[in-house]
Amino acid sequence: MEFNILDADAQSNARAGLIKTDHGEIETPIFMPVGTAGSVKAVHQRELKDDIEAQIILGNTYHLYLRPGLDIIRAAGGLQRFNGWQGPILTDSGGYQVYSLSDTRKITEEGVHFKSHIDGSKHLFTPENVIDIQRAIGGDIIMAFDECTPYPCEYPYARNSLDMTHRWLKRCCDRFDQTPALYEYSQALFPIVQGSTYADLRKESAEVVASFERPGNAIGGLAVGEPAEMMYKMTDEVCQILPKNKPRYLMGVGTPANILESIALGIDMFDCVMPTRNARNGMLFTSEGIINIKNKKWQDDLSPIDENLGGYVSQSYSKAYLRHLIISKEILGAQIASIHNLSFYLWLVKEARRQIIGGSFASWKTAMVKKVSGRL
Repeated sequence: MEFNILDADAQSNARAGLIKTDHGEIETPIFMPVGTAGSVKAVHQRELKDDIEAQIILGNTYHLYLRPGLDIIRAAGGLQRFNGWQGPILTDSGGYQVYSLSDTRKITEEGVHFKSHIDGSKHLFTPENVIDIQRAIGGDIIMAFDECTPYPCEYPYARNSLDMTHRWLKRCCDRFDQTPALYEYSQALFPIVQGSTYADLRKESAEVVASFERPGNAIGGLAVGEPAEMMYKMTDEVCQILPKNKPRYLMGVGTPANILESIALGIDMFDCVMPTRNARNGMLFTSEGIINIKNKKWQDDLSPIDENLGGYVSQSYSKAYLRHLIISKEILGAQIASIHNLSFYLWLVKEARRQIIGGSFASWKTAMVKKVSGRL
C-alpha cells in the first residue's frame, strides 16, 4: 500500500491524498460505506460503484467469521470474489463488536472469550487468530486487535486496557509479519490508537503506534458517547503525533459535521453505519440539511431528494414519493434512502477534497458544517 499527499490546506491540517492498493486507488479524504456482513445493507455492488461512487468498503471480522464462515470465503478466493465488489476492502478486527457483547464476553491477556450472538456458541479471539481470520477474509487493509474502552471510563481501567492493547499490537504485528497473504494481492496492517478521553494516554498510544511504522494508522475508542468537542480534542492530540506521511483513519465517525471537522484536524479515512441505518428509518442527509422524510411537510413535495447531488437516485425520485415508500414500509424506500445518504457522504468528502486542492477548504467547511447540521 502506498500513500501520497497531493495537496494541503493552508489554514488547517486538512490534506488531499491518494492511497494505492492492489485493488485500486482511493482518493482521500474518503468515506467508506460499512458492509458488515459482506454487503452494504440494501445496496447492490453496482450501485456502490456507479451511483454512490464508493472507492472502498468495509467488512467486519466478527460477523464474517461467524457467518458465512471462513471456509466459503477461502474457497471463493477472498471477500472480493465472494461478494462481487472489485475495489479495495478494509476489515475491522471485530474488537468493537466484541466490546459491545459486554454481557457475554471475558477479556484476558490471551484474548477475548465470547459467545456468538447468533447461536450462543463459544469462541476465542486472540491477536494471532484475528490476523489469521483477516488474512482469510482478504481485506486490502486489516486492523490490529484492540480493546475499545467504554465511555465514561475510569483512568485505571483505561491505563490497564491501553497497556494490554499495546501488547496485543506487538503480537498482531509479529503474526502479520510471520504469515503470508493468502491470495494474489498484498495486505496492509493498521494499528489502532486507544486511551479513552485521557490526553496523556492518547499521546502515549499515538507514539507507540507510530513506532511500529506500519503503512497507516487508526484512531479508535471515540464516538462511543463522549461529547463531540472531546472527540475533536483527542483527535487533534493524536494527529499531532501520528506520521503525516501515512493515512489516518478515524473509526466509526460519524455525522457530516463530525467528518468535516475531523478532516480539518488531519483525518483521511472515515466509516460509519449512520448513513444507511438512519436512511432505513427515514432520516436523509442532504447538501441543505437533515430531512425527516416521514414528516407530513414532505407529503406533497415533488422536488428531487437533493437537487445539488448528481446521482440518479437523488435526482430521479421526489421527496413525496420517497415519503410514501418509507411510510408504507416498502423495501424500495430503504434502498433509495440508503443510496441517497451514501451518495451524499461520498459527495461531501469529494467536495472537501476539491476545496482543499482549490485552497478554499477552511471557509467552505465553516459554512458547510452549519448547513449540514441544520434540519429542514
